[in-house]
Amino acid sequence: MAFEAMFQPIQLGKLTIRNRVISTAHAEVIATDGGMTTERYVKYYEEKAKGGVGLAICGGSSVVSIDSPHEWWSSVNLSTDRIIPHFQNLADAMHKHGAKIMIQITHMGRRTSWHGNDWPTLLSPSGIREPIHRASCKTIEPEEIWRIIGDFAKAAGRAKAGGLDGVELSAVHQHMIDQFWSPRVNKRTDEWGGTFEGRMKFGLEVLKAVRAEVGDDFCVGMRLSGDEFHADGLSHEDMKQIAKYYDDTGMLDFIGVVGSGADTHNTLANAIPNMSFPPEPFLHLAAGIKAVVKAPVLHAQNIKDPNQATRILEGGYVDMVGMTRGLIADPHLIAKIKMDQVDRIKQCVGANYCIDRQYQGVDVLCIQNAATTREYMGLPHIIEKTSGTRRKVVVVGGGPGGMEAARVAAERGHDVTLFETSDALGGQITIAAKAPQRDQIAGITRWYQLELTRLGIDLRLATRADEAAIKDLAPDIVVLATGGRPFLDQHAEWGYAENSDESLVVSTWDVLSGHVEPGKNVLIFDSICEFAGVSAADFLADKGAKVEIVTDDIKPGCAAGGTTFPTYYRSLYEKEVIMTSDLMLRRVYREGDALVAVLENEYSGTQEERVVDQVVVENGIRPDEVLYYGLKEQSRNKGQVDLEALYAIQPQPCLAEEGDGFLLFRLGDCTAPRNTHAAIYDALRLCKDF
Repeated sequence: MAFEAMFQPIQLGKLTIRNRVISTAHAEVIATDGGMTTERYVKYYEEKAKGGVGLAICGGSSVVSIDSPHEWWSSVNLSTDRIIPHFQNLADAMHKHGAKIMIQITHMGRRTSWHGNDWPTLLSPSGIREPIHRASCKTIEPEEIWRIIGDFAKAAGRAKAGGLDGVELSAVHQHMIDQFWSPRVNKRTDEWGGTFEGRMKFGLEVLKAVRAEVGDDFCVGMRLSGDEFHADGLSHEDMKQIAKYYDDTGMLDFIGVVGSGADTHNTLANAIPNMSFPPEPFLHLAAGIKAVVKAPVLHAQNIKDPNQATRILEGGYVDMVGMTRGLIADPHLIAKIKMDQVDRIKQCVGANYCIDRQYQGVDVLCIQNAATTREYMGLPHIIEKTSGTRRKVVVVGGGPGGMEAARVAAERGHDVTLFETSDALGGQITIAAKAPQRDQIAGITRWYQLELTRLGIDLRLATRADEAAIKDLAPDIVVLATGGRPFLDQHAEWGYAENSDESLVVSTWDVLSGHVEPGKNVLIFDSICEFAGVSAADFLADKGAKVEIVTDDIKPGCAAGGTTFPTYYRSLYEKEVIMTSDLMLRRVYREGDALVAVLENEYSGTQEERVVDQVVVENGIRPDEVLYYGLKEQSRNKGQVDLEALYAIQPQPCLAEEGDGFLLFRLGDCTAPRNTHAAIYDALRLCKDF
């Protein structure tokens, strides 16, 4: 009853949705075979239907025309009748679980890339280049305009023929429709520009053609921005006028509203708010549009919690809430609420690993749920009990890989002991959460703590596992997830010493964990360019230090992700952090009470120096392999993993072999440094068959 507002049915046109929760359109980057919704695609959405979602709008940026390429995003291709039987499979999979399924359709215009596959000529209303994709384009001609309007209609017809429940016209993030709307992109003086009605004409003709194609009994909506956040773009008042203009036609069954444009790196970071943003930061924009339209309003942006969703719905701000990334983290979110298992929801932490991968053109994955989009491979969201022997499993290391290994083994019904040297779980997650913009990542650990407690795992914190302690438990399986240590000794010239009082450099771990006091004038050298370097810079500047972050890569934080690095840059520029690229750290030496860092430009070979009181180095980590090599020769499998079985998501052959002693596996960073998702993925695909 506490979440009753979420479970109220709603009518969109003539379509009844069983509850008020949507998975909104996003590019999954998994539509293969020429943009078809193949098995992986279907299974990904079916899991959400099993989990209780009311409506899924799939296929963010699904294209209607052959000159709007689908290959860059592996998005759905609605420009061909080939898609129809694939849609039928998708619709059947969703409908049998009581969920509705729609697809977002669009022409990307200038918002894509022209190089590759058919090498299309990109189009926009006035031939103005788009910054994000660095995409040059031509000015669209009237004949091309009418052709694309017809393509929208044909695409909608294919969606209907395939049994989908509706289409959403994308007029957000600078796709073709809102490229015509925006005065910063549309400079035309003909009937397709100039006046308000001229700029609205393309979208109106698309809507009329789609409605004529699919009739009144098929759901048609539109997604738009509530404010482009550009001084020369469309303001909130402009968007209210536009939303009312299309709503007044009576042809829209719903309107989806998000905040921000997305045609620059800075605005893109707003469009998919990461953990540095407050909850539902742009709800006011959706509420503003709801106040002037009659059609139901849908909104999604940083709504991750059922209490949040309920408050929004009960307040009447919008009619449906999108919990898209929440459903990527846990597709069974709705079912868990219904079963009074709210504490078991794997809540999205806003890491944006999913969307940042999308903007790299690779498949959407979740930082903490390795089963998401891998359902077709047999990776389970719900772990089944073993029907075989109950084993004694010892896990060493309480970081993400170790916690997942312990959870999965316990869910299988095994007797699990987890050793962790520190007095708390989390590993590197705990360190990352110390940074000003990364605190919410601790939610990953909180979920595991609850699950490990529920499963009754023998949790031994502040306990260093050695060979004797492990063998004393007579384990059948030992899983090592001992992580690693900062790799500061790669170059002797850096002056690293294991005794920090003698060392000339310290690690980002030292700084973020509070192991060393922050300096007042600090140089950070970051050779990795992911989160740790920029997090340390943000942290130190927050403490009042004067900070310069230097990298030998193209720019600091360049590997942090397209929706993530801009939020760091906002903070670093505000705190006057100096960001320097193309310099490598050659050596560090002491001069009196100061440290001198010698930097070298790889391209010119010239050197320069910085005089500081602290040098922080982020150079990744080296695996902690001591315990592994101590146990390896005593194990039945000599610590080896059958890679063919692992990659095929099959049981390790050694699990079926008889013999004395224990099996030994290692995963995560104590094998090779990667990331949180990799550690959790290794743990799930290895331990699900214990």
